Amino acid sequence: MSYLLQDQQARRNLDGFRNFLILLVAVIAAFTVLFHVLMLYEGRDHSWLTGLYWTLTVMSTLGFGDITFQTDLGRVFCIVVLLTGIVLLLIVLPFAFIRHFYSPWLEAQLRSRAPREVPPDTRQHVLLCQWDAATQGLADRLRYLEIPFYVVEPDHARASSLFTDGIPVITGELDAAGTYAAARAAQARCVFVRLDDATNTNVTLTVRETAPDVPVIAVAEHVESVDVLALAGATQALPLKHKLGEQLASRVNTHHCEAHVVGSFKDLQIAEFPVHNTPLFGQTLRESALRQKTGVNVVGVWERGRLLPARPETRLSDTSVAVIVASKAQIAELNRQVERFDTNEHPVIVVGGGKVGRAAANVLKARGVPVHVVERSPAGAARCESIAERVFVGEASDRETMMQAGIDRAPSVVLSTNDDAMNIYLCIFFRRLNPHLRIVSRITHERNVEAIHRAGADFVLSYATLNQEAVLAFLLGRDLIFVGEGVRFFSLKLPPALAGKTLGESDIGARTGLNVVAILQDGETTTNPQPDMVLSGSCELYALGNPEQRRQYAQLFK
Repeated sequence: MSYLLQDQQARRNLDGFRNFLILLVAVIAAFTVLFHVLMLYEGRDHSWLTGLYWTLTVMSTLGFGDITFQTDLGRVFCIVVLLTGIVLLLIVLPFAFIRHFYSPWLEAQLRSRAPREVPPDTRQHVLLCQWDAATQGLADRLRYLEIPFYVVEPDHARASSLFTDGIPVITGELDAAGTYAAARAAQARCVFVRLDDATNTNVTLTVRETAPDVPVIAVAEHVESVDVLALAGATQALPLKHKLGEQLASRVNTHHCEAHVVGSFKDLQIAEFPVHNTPLFGQTLRESALRQKTGVNVVGVWERGRLLPARPETRLSDTSVAVIVASKAQIAELNRQVERFDTNEHPVIVVGGGKVGRAAANVLKARGVPVHVVERSPAGAARCESIAERVFVGEASDRETMMQAGIDRAPSVVLSTNDDAMNIYLCIFFRRLNPHLRIVSRITHERNVEAIHRAGADFVLSYATLNQEAVLAFLLGRDLIFVGEGVRFFSLKLPPALAGKTLGESDIGARTGLNVVAILQDGETTTNPQPDMVLSGSCELYALGNPEQRRQYAQLFK
């Protein structure tokens, strides 16, 4: 009742419900008076209580039948009372009660259900100022790492729904300093905000009022907004769409065979090396002798979107992309050995001239790779003219447009549109036009990853996954490592069962598929460890793999 009396809209609802009740009482009183008049007309006399009793029984359709009219005029009046009762009592009254009283009361209950502050003793938690597909995935990763988090949700009903679903949430306005005081932002590990640039700036400034020292990670929609967010107080501004374009560009086949670095850890670099048109084609990893010749360690092989374990008998096909772990010098030696093997020198095609597409084209241009951009919007095409060698205005699904762009000769194509259905369609379409084409695609929803791989994409990257990896890299104090969709960089505690064994004897790779790329032991990190390295009970393993392989590790080595 406190909410109903204080909220302005709730008071208007109560006023409407009161007016209906006044009308209903007036109608009942009028029918009671008319009952007496018609009964006197028929020569009978009843008390006023009897008149009220008759009116209510007829309007509510109970109709006990103990009091009836004998004349047609009385029966017509009875019909009018009955129909009026059906409308007012059986239709309008329940609707008015639900609309003007029950719904506001239920909303008040929902509003009061979501908490408005985190427990006072909460420390080192992450505040998420948005709840969507990207932050849901991030929340799953935080749970795995046992890092507490809370979602700040301004909508009370949505906050209550999240609270009911078991999501740690507090409700409060994003631009109110009191919200972040209640969220214990000063005691938090970081605040993560990924709304539009203007809102991100406002939230950052608001957080700084109550928590001047807490790290704030903000996602920048535009590269130009990075400096603005930094001036507002953001610890790190992430132009993730620009980063996504760079990541896509690093996965294409260009006019030189070379390994593309996709991440680093300590003095270790993680890179991908396309096997296409190199002497490695058709060989097994044992036959290639890459480790003996160059020192690089192959930890996995991409085959049309699937990361296969790197076993000695794994055979490299023309579409294989080897994931290697090595030092800068070792990667340079690998590139030196294959630099004489030229690949397709025709332009790479970028479909879509948005932020992601332009970022990919910029990276390729900086590497000296010719680029053709296909953009359906003339305005978008104009923005690409300074980047691309040629820009084609038209639909990527049009065969003539793509043939003019050189799809039949291109070594690679980058699909940068945010329409998953269109990207899936284009994968099938382009694969028909050029069976040897390497297709690198952006994906928006992780549920479509399998579908686009089946459609023919060689490599897929999602914006949501990049979002998660970038935030975790900041939280864990390491560089961004983004090997590919579904592949993660894990930090693993060594179980007691493996203490004292060598890395080779542990058989971690063969039994789980995880690839151990570094070991932290006695305060020192050994990258690219040898199989004969003895594991102590306090060491920590750093490995590449997928969540299922991580679960197998937890189950096998308890």
